[in-house]
Amino acid sequence: MANETLMYTVKRLGQAAFTLVLASALCFAVVQLAPGDYLDVLSRDPTISPELLAQLKEQFGLDEPAIVQYWNWLTQIVTQGNFGRSFMYQKDVATLIGERVANTLLLSIASLLLTWAIAIPLGIVAAVRQNTTFDRVLRSLSYAGQGFPSFITALLLLILAQNLTPLFPVGNMTSVFYEDLSPLGKALDIAWHAFLPTVALSITSFAGLQRLMRGQLLDVLRQDYIRTARAKGLPENKVVYVHALRNAVNPLITLLGFEFANLLSGAFIAEYFFNWPGLGRLVLEAVRSQDLYVVMASLMMGAVMLIVGNLFADLLLKTVDPRIQLSDRQ
Repeated sequence: MANETLMYTVKRLGQAAFTLVLASALCFAVVQLAPGDYLDVLSRDPTISPELLAQLKEQFGLDEPAIVQYWNWLTQIVTQGNFGRSFMYQKDVATLIGERVANTLLLSIASLLLTWAIAIPLGIVAAVRQNTTFDRVLRSLSYAGQGFPSFITALLLLILAQNLTPLFPVGNMTSVFYEDLSPLGKALDIAWHAFLPTVALSITSFAGLQRLMRGQLLDVLRQDYIRTARAKGLPENKVVYVHALRNAVNPLITLLGFEFANLLSGAFIAEYFFNWPGLGRLVLEAVRSQDLYVVMASLMMGAVMLIVGNLFADLLLKTVDPRIQLSDRQ
């Protein structure tokens, strides 16, 4: 089993390298389709001379054909680990993203943990108590949750926070007195600021995940082997939580791989509304100003997270259910 897992991982990583090169070329081509470039905004400033614009164009490499720009960018990544330099901030892209990625991951992981910790148990209870009042209430809540776009949810929570000030903080991730707090106080202060953005991210995901858990478990509970287990006199808890649940969670593990891929991008809307200093605002500004290498780095991070998330899901599925053959998941 260990050899099979190792060979599968090595093969998938080799395929991933080829996939990332193709994805980078496609992303670069799509970004280049946008009219103009970063210097177009500067060209409207009458105080900037054409000579300076030409100098900046050469400095940024924008005077080269698109294929040459892509090749230079890809070569410096492979040989130097350098993802380019931000036109707008005049800083290395890796440094710029590294300053904010932890903030985005904090928000995203907190939302992921909260969603799964609540949705999975409630989905199980709703399936076991099908068509009861509890199940109907949960279904109504899940329909309502899925019907609200995440930006509407964030906006409503923002209005709620403003009306309940100072119960919930709005904006930034720390208080003005943050530096005077103890280590525990600092952690609690960040958690206090992260509460509403985390809830905004979790509501829509919770609704879908809870319904999926309920539906999967109901399907498994109708299988013949579950009827056989009950006919043998096994306790209901053992039938549900040992035999049925083990097979019902497999699709959710696959979903977890995709949610892992969305860790960096999923928080963008909540970051924008709650002024959370993460990657969302940085990438949005980069897209608006056509800061080429910041946009490319964010797109490639998404591709890497998708590949890693799928690999993680496959390996986790193999761990949960040894009957699964990794060779069948190529």
